[in-house]
This record gives sequence, C-alpha cells and structure tokens, in this order.
Amino acid sequence: MNTTDHHPSGGQRGGPSAPDAPAERARLYPRVTSFRSRHGTLTPAQERNWEQLWPTLGRDVPSTIPTDHGPTRATAEPLDLPTWFGRTAPTVMEVGSGTGTATAAMAAAEPDVDVLAVEVYRPGIGQLLGLIHRTGLTNVRIVRGDAVVVFTEMVATASLTGIRVFFPDPWPKSRHHKRRLLTAGILLQMADVLIDDGIVHIATDHADYAEWIAAEIAEQDILVAAAPDEVPFSLDRPTTKFEGRAEREGRVVTEFVLRRRPRDEVGAPTEPSNPDIKETP
Repeated sequence: MNTTDHHPSGGQRGGPSAPDAPAERARLYPRVTSFRSRHGTLTPAQERNWEQLWPTLGRDVPSTIPTDHGPTRATAEPLDLPTWFGRTAPTVMEVGSGTGTATAAMAAAEPDVDVLAVEVYRPGIGQLLGLIHRTGLTNVRIVRGDAVVVFTEMVATASLTGIRVFFPDPWPKSRHHKRRLLTAGILLQMADVLIDDGIVHIATDHADYAEWIAAEIAEQDILVAAAPDEVPFSLDRPTTKFEGRAEREGRVVTEFVLRRRPRDEVGAPTEPSNPDIKETP
C-alpha cells in the first residue's frame, strides 16, 4: 500500500472478469441499496428550475413498487449519451453528487469532459440544476436514482471514461456492511461500463471503509492502480462539506485511483495489485 500526501463480492485474483450484458450484471450481483432514503422540499426557485430544466437535463430511474409477488421495477431505458449531451466527448459519471457544488465546479474546470451526475436526493438535484442554470454549464446531465441500476441497465458497456465516487456512505455498523456500495462485484460492474484504461476515482474519510475498499479491490484483477500519467482527466476536486468536516475532526481522507485494464489483457496471469491509495491528514 503506497501513501502520499494529497490536498478527498467477486472471486479471487485471476478469477472474475466483468460480465458482458446489463441483465447478466444485475443477475450476478444482487444487492440491497447502499443509499439512505432522504426527503426534502424544493424551494420555489428550485421548483422552477426543475420544471424548466429537468425535462432536458434529467432522467429518472424507474421506481420500485410493491406487488403481491414482491417489489418490482420497470427496466430502465438505456441512455444515449452522445445524443443527450449533443456531442461525443469523454464522459465521467459521478456517483452521489449531493448538492452539486463540487460537480458544477469540476464540470466548469473541464468543459471538454461531459459529467453524468447520479443522485437520489431531490433537493440536492434541485440545487445542482440551479448551479447549471446560473453558470451556463452545458456539460452536465443528471440521473435520479440508484447508481447500480445506471451501471447495469442505463449505461452501455465501454462507454465511460471515468467514474467518481466521493465520500460514499460508510455504513459503519457491522450489520449494515452489506449496504456498502463498493464491493468487488460493484467494482466489476464499474469496470464493464468503462472504456479500456478508464479510471475509477474513490475518496473516503472513513478508515474502516478504506480498508474494506482496499480488500475488495484485491478480490478482482480488472481495476488496478493507475499511474498519474494514465489519468485522462483532472483528479483535482473542490473540498466538500464532508471533507471539511473530516479535516476539522482530524480524520484522514483516503483516495484510490484505479485503471481499467484493456479487455485484450483480461484473463492473463497478473501479480496482486496494490491500489494507489493517497491519504490526506
């Protein structure tokens, strides 16, 4: 494990490779949701932004509804990213964009990169829509719902340049660990939608979760440590409120930067991978 100062269930090694089809990905890695249900009310300005901008900038993951035979959900419609963004450009998916402050700042800093923000909290999305409107951003689109459904049903194989997961819920209690987003199985789903040499950038301020993530990374051999010159977009990110709180409380922020091995390499014998971990005191 390498550490440097910085300013935020699968099989065994040599075993699993990323499944090929969305339906197969969903079947192989069933899960409970990793996010907490959050409710909130939009401000009048957010309501106006939602009415005006959501039909163009947003999509919803179909909701799960109860039935006599158990919960069910309609299959989500696949996204045509070039058509939706109106161009062909590198696309980075952000899992859990929160209030969108960091999302908007990173999108503004890299106008040649398209950002697909995924979030469940409606007021947070409403705030991001307002930022998009006020700053004139044209390279952000938003999906409201479970990011894993986006991986398995909405995003095509080998279509994303990068995935960002900043400060996911650590679910610290042992009985809740099954809700953690970052498992080897989910990492393989991410690998499936990444282009060859695509990047996953993860940040957490929870020490136990950081150890968990490192162990899950070691359970697969498709996402491996990335060298700085292998990352095709900026790794800089604004300090979020979560990171600011971590700094005030003296917690270390651990980052993982992982590269998706080219598909023609997968299956060849590999050495155990030590993910690139960067810690912020």
